[in-house]
Amino acid sequence: MRTKQLFFYPYFICTFLVMIYCVRVDSQNTLISEMDILEWEEVLPGVWKAKFGSMGLNPLDYASPPNHTALDALSHSDFPFNRDSTFSLLTSNRASIRLPLDSSEKIYGLGLEFEGINRRGNVYTLKVDHYGGIKGYTHAPVPFYISSKGYGVLINSAHRVKIHVGVGNRKDSKRPEVIDRTTGKNWAARPVSDAIEASVQGGGLEIFVFTGQSPLEVVQRYNLFCGGGVLPPKWGLGFWHRMHTKSSADDVLKEISDFKKYDFPLSVIGLEPGWQNFAYPCSYDWDENRFPDPEKFLNTLDKEGIKVNLWENPYVAPSSTMFNDIKPYTGSHTVWLGEVPDYTMIEAQRVMLNHHQKNHLDIGVSGYKFDELDGYDFWLWPDHATFPSGNDAVEIRQVYGVIMQKMLRDHFKSENKRTYGLVRSSYTGASNNSFVLYSDYYQHKGYVTALVNSSMAGVLWTPEIRSAKNAEEWVRRFQSVCFSPLTMLNAWSSGLKPWSFPEVTDIVRDNLKLRNQLLPYLYTAFFEYYRKGIPPFRAMVLEEGYVSQESIIGAELDDVVNPYAEKKRIEVTDQYMMGEAILVAPVFEGQKERSVVLPPGNYYDFYTGKYVGNGEIITVKTDLDHIPLFVKDGGIIPMLTSSSPSSSNDSLEVRHYGNRENRLLMYNDDGLSYNFEKGEFTLTELVVEEDKEGKLRGSYNVLNNDKFKPESVTWKWMTE
Repeated sequence: MRTKQLFFYPYFICTFLVMIYCVRVDSQNTLISEMDILEWEEVLPGVWKAKFGSMGLNPLDYASPPNHTALDALSHSDFPFNRDSTFSLLTSNRASIRLPLDSSEKIYGLGLEFEGINRRGNVYTLKVDHYGGIKGYTHAPVPFYISSKGYGVLINSAHRVKIHVGVGNRKDSKRPEVIDRTTGKNWAARPVSDAIEASVQGGGLEIFVFTGQSPLEVVQRYNLFCGGGVLPPKWGLGFWHRMHTKSSADDVLKEISDFKKYDFPLSVIGLEPGWQNFAYPCSYDWDENRFPDPEKFLNTLDKEGIKVNLWENPYVAPSSTMFNDIKPYTGSHTVWLGEVPDYTMIEAQRVMLNHHQKNHLDIGVSGYKFDELDGYDFWLWPDHATFPSGNDAVEIRQVYGVIMQKMLRDHFKSENKRTYGLVRSSYTGASNNSFVLYSDYYQHKGYVTALVNSSMAGVLWTPEIRSAKNAEEWVRRFQSVCFSPLTMLNAWSSGLKPWSFPEVTDIVRDNLKLRNQLLPYLYTAFFEYYRKGIPPFRAMVLEEGYVSQESIIGAELDDVVNPYAEKKRIEVTDQYMMGEAILVAPVFEGQKERSVVLPPGNYYDFYTGKYVGNGEIITVKTDLDHIPLFVKDGGIIPMLTSSSPSSSNDSLEVRHYGNRENRLLMYNDDGLSYNFEKGEFTLTELVVEEDKEGKLRGSYNVLNNDKFKPESVTWKWMTE
């Protein structure tokens, strides 16, 4: 026994010395001067990169390659910091960074959030999670932030990033005066800090800095670095109706018949869990009783011009016909007793794609809704789970959603078919993926705030409709969703129809038809997302001139002299821009009027053409029939003359607002394939200019092949 003890003494001594060393290494880094200065390299125009330590999974491996041509076309700005003021620190269990922050800077971004827009003065733990009100726990906690000074920072890691946004002062930093709470004035629980500090429980980080002449250009640069935005199929921008989860093929056909009866447009039918013969976990195999002949069923819908989207979660039931094939590539823990595929492995992806191609895609399925990727810790796999790839369970959870998005997008692209789907988890680099985020959260105002914040995270968001307490709320939710990236009634639980509140059926129908009529304008906005990285729906802080001093022109005196009032003006989250020219101001239940903050420049009412203001706060009376929409001076809005698109060459009514000459490059293609990447698209220049008498005239000119040119164009002048 004594011999064995002596044998282990050297081991204990070495362990003790290692512990002492680690403590010594960690404890000596208590000063900023003891941190390492980051070394920056400009990797693309306006994009700088620094790296230290080693990483595990790299989220950018699941992003599309940068769009070099579009990045080259953006303006060039210098590196935004003094490089000697950017620091990193690597300790025994954590990698951290420190970047400078001016006292006047506002910080936006950090992914999908349902509250607020300015992240300064708070701490966020960026974790893919079912939203529960914890700062940073969301469906898309993208570690990318934008400064009002015109730069952005991506903290690239698959670990959970904890970020202190201008809070937390180092002992040797530039700190505010220390104030006694009992006797002093203006004591602050969160004293102002001169830095942003972030860390991960891991061995290293990549940091990217994106510059620009404006916050919008910073967002563009980030999106283009990740491949640009997605260009969805045209059918994806129509109306989606998700059936009750227990619906059968006959139920769906009856529902489609009712859509015709009530004269409602319909582009996509969504089938919820009950389409499978086992769900939670999933079999991914058709239920033979509800859908005895799925191929015939899908062919019937295809003849009606209706696409089908299937709900899934990624956890494989033992009864699934793909279970045995995928089992070798699953993790140590189950979810709802279903096995969890390790989709960081190509072998696992291949099994899933082969099964889905044979059983779904070959017979006409057009896309998927991936649910339950963001769940609470008590139902998802634990942090200590193991996976056959050897990748860390925490990292897999953070990137699981983007892996699945990329996997399906790439597969559809290999078939030369565009898809558009839904997902409840996303992360860094997702702008080029063909998926829109949704949530179990259901507050209407929070939904609109999420739409605003999504524009600064490279993700798309739908404020889907599920239910309503009354007819007014029903209309208001429909109006919001009609002006979002995906228009959908999700009746998986309620079984509601668009006409379920008969007293407002006509209003709901009119709003859905207006959405369809705006397809040429909206499709062009998505093309700008694809080729320039400009979000088709975007926060007001991304609008030119909005956050400048000009934005207080016309405001009440109190707003000018009261910094808090001006802050509220700038950080509004209940309005946003759609495309180049339309400002959307949703109305919430009970609002008889609402305020709208107009950026600099003349704005006009969408419906009447009436002038409403310039760079000021206006108050508008609300009516139930319409969502308030306002158009910039010179705004050119191409619209279908019919609310039901018939071809790629529909007749157009082109509206012009205000008195300014302008041009719009309208985009069109087949709406289905990737042939546009081979040049099969049409650009039509819509031009408004003054004639010799000073009167505005409209014309159009096809700039390339005329395969998808409009059948006819009628101009409508909307200015009083």
